Amino acid sequence: MHSRFRKAGLIFVVTAFLFTAACGGEGDSEATGEDDSGTESGGGGESEGGGSSEGTVNVSGSSTVEPISVAVAEMFEEVDPEVVVNVDGPGTGDGFELFCNGETDISDASRAITEEEITACEENEVEYIEIKVALDGLSVITNPAFDEIECLTFADIYALVGPESEGFSNWSDAQEIATELGSDTEFPDASLDITAPGEESGTYDSFVEIVIEEFNEDRGQEAQTRPDYSSQADDNAIIAGIEGSESSFGWVGLAFALESGDTVKSFEVDGGDGCVAPTAETVADGSYPIARPLFIYVNAESAESNPAVEAYVDFYVSDEGIASATEVGYVALEDEEFQTSVDAWEAKETGTREESEG
Repeated sequence: MHSRFRKAGLIFVVTAFLFTAACGGEGDSEATGEDDSGTESGGGGESEGGGSSEGTVNVSGSSTVEPISVAVAEMFEEVDPEVVVNVDGPGTGDGFELFCNGETDISDASRAITEEEITACEENEVEYIEIKVALDGLSVITNPAFDEIECLTFADIYALVGPESEGFSNWSDAQEIATELGSDTEFPDASLDITAPGEESGTYDSFVEIVIEEFNEDRGQEAQTRPDYSSQADDNAIIAGIEGSESSFGWVGLAFALESGDTVKSFEVDGGDGCVAPTAETVADGSYPIARPLFIYVNAESAESNPAVEAYVDFYVSDEGIASATEVGYVALEDEEFQTSVDAWEAKETGTREESEG
């Protein structure tokens, strides 16, 4: 049997690297546009002879983590072609809804599971193993033609897309709020065309938590962005929106910005310690202020009862799996963090871990 995947734009780059690392083997995976996020969990697979697993693994969640999970699945197919791995990327929140309903085996997540999601899993008796797989920065992006501003402060970003900016259609509309918050950035008289993730996305959640929440409570506002922009669940649609306006504004995961090359421009960001460009190096050393961990959450019952799930995750936490994320703009965990993830999986340690919070 062949693996079936829903592919995002980055997948081809990830896969190319992973195939190069895979002892020169060439995959024969069959890609389809099938959406398997709502299918029955693959917990019933049985192991057959020769060390091979046979069964189905259903993965859904973050569109940011999706390319990593797909690439690992395609490479895993070289090792165990009898396993079918279905990967979908509707967003972290939507993925957790499926996962906590027991409809998927693995939930990709670009943030840690929330208290509400933990409660939903508990109510449905879904225990999970939390595995941190990589780090990612969020790139605040615009069209390369927009050269009036090179660096944005957190105050600037809040003024442009925070809850108080609803109705602003020009960059200059945000000037008063930015100045009130202590910024000396001068916003140009240019159309403010925003394309960015929606509330179903972990990228949205991380952006709000890291940038917007610094201001919202003091100003009596909800912890959310303005609602009136082009909200897209697909990162490639966000990139297309940024390309479509010469004074656009949005944000995506660092890997998607890097993959887009010269078609978008990333702002430097000042989180209080000066302007820093988003790169793998600045995310790894902690100097870039908008960064976050990436996770997979594994249904513990699926891991126990379905040899296909166990085999896939074993491969995921190998050197060919999460350690390969650096080649596509994601940032590798430090050795100690990497080993913590491996240990959590090998021990089948359920629940969240303190170091994953935030």
